[in-house]
Amino acid sequence: MFNASNSLSFVRAPLAFLFLQDNSTLRILAILLAMITDSIDGYLARKSQSVSRFGAILDPAMDKFFVYFAMVVLFMESKLTSWEMAAMLSRDFFLCLYGLLMVASGKWKSIIFRAIRWGKATTALQFAVLIGLVLGLNFPVVIFLVFIGMGCLGFLELLQTRPSIA
Repeated sequence: MFNASNSLSFVRAPLAFLFLQDNSTLRILAILLAMITDSIDGYLARKSQSVSRFGAILDPAMDKFFVYFAMVVLFMESKLTSWEMAAMLSRDFFLCLYGLLMVASGKWKSIIFRAIRWGKATTALQFAVLIGLVLGLNFPVVIFLVFIGMGCLGFLELLQTRPSIA
């Protein structure tokens, strides 16, 4: 289903490829545009009454594609260590764990794909850390521990609500 909100989500894929250019300005521009499209695609879908299951899956998938692609490039450039990358992706580990629990309990088909508070917060922090890494900042260990904590909190949030995936 192609509509304005889904088109904005799709834009994050080609934006990720700007990370192939070793140009800080282009990379920061890509991150900022990814942040903007991420913040308005859902709003547009609700406003135009074009919310769909496809869009609910596409939006976080494009976020993940963008962030994973950027992180791999930064890792290859030694601007991000493997444990820092793992910490930044811990939310997705917890999402997979939640999905496995839903499969094991037979509740997989009842999952509603929607955003959760800790998922949105994690994505925002990922974007902020990516900007910092592009600028050459070094982050203290506590920042990466926050990612793990947010992943745990997201997992708990999912467990406390009816079956959903964010």
